[in-house]
Amino acid sequence: MKQIDVFVNSVYQHVVGNRNEIQELKAEMKSHLLEAVHELKSQGKSEQYAIELAIQRFGGEQEMRSVVSQLFQAQKTFAKWVLYLAVAVLIFTATAVGIIWSIEEENANENSIVATQIFDMLHNTNQITEDMKLEINRLIKGTDQISKVELYNVRNVDNPNLVFDYVRDAKPDYRYEQKVWNPTWLQADFFPYGNGDSEWYVNMETRHIGSLMTIILFAGMAIYWTLFTIWATVNAYHNKRLTIGWILVFAFFNWVGYVGYFLVGKRTKEINV
Repeated sequence: MKQIDVFVNSVYQHVVGNRNEIQELKAEMKSHLLEAVHELKSQGKSEQYAIELAIQRFGGEQEMRSVVSQLFQAQKTFAKWVLYLAVAVLIFTATAVGIIWSIEEENANENSIVATQIFDMLHNTNQITEDMKLEINRLIKGTDQISKVELYNVRNVDNPNLVFDYVRDAKPDYRYEQKVWNPTWLQADFFPYGNGDSEWYVNMETRHIGSLMTIILFAGMAIYWTLFTIWATVNAYHNKRLTIGWILVFAFFNWVGYVGYFLVGKRTKEINV
């Protein structure tokens, strides 16, 4: 029935999408229309009237064209935004990890500078004066990650290998503590930072946020990996090439797997041509 073919073709005339999928949908629509025409003819309607009535009941050309166009556009938009979100999560994760790593490196460098300045003050000195204490306090207050400093006079320790044992059991010659900003969400840990020479040993407790970096890295990569796998799966479905094998490839190899999928599809098209 040529009129039905014309109607179906007009509905999908400006639809952009996978060619095979569109052909299948057109065939399905035509089948439903032919069944409706056959039913109407069995009720005594003429063929022409049955065709016109079937098309009218189906929704009409303009309405169907709008519905089909919106459906394909919605699918295309969904896949596009899933990919955009995956890339955005990846960029955010990389940026956050980079910032935290930079902060940790900066803090480590600052710790080393503070320890060096304290050693310079204590060099060739047996006692810690009040002026020294004030200067050490100022140095520690000038940081935002050192919570405690302890100073040990180790001149009487004959064996350098026993310094750590001595520091562990001895009372410090001077100690200074301050409260460091550490909200729960920061997931910070405090670790000792020790440095010494033949005269003094400086032990500092410093804040580290490496745990937060690890959480962001694993959570961000998990979200990105999942979203990209969903996008690749949807794309393969629209191209009528979705199989369990490709889903596993996307899930385990991510974008590398999708590159393989793309190259295989391109080669198959070249062979078919």
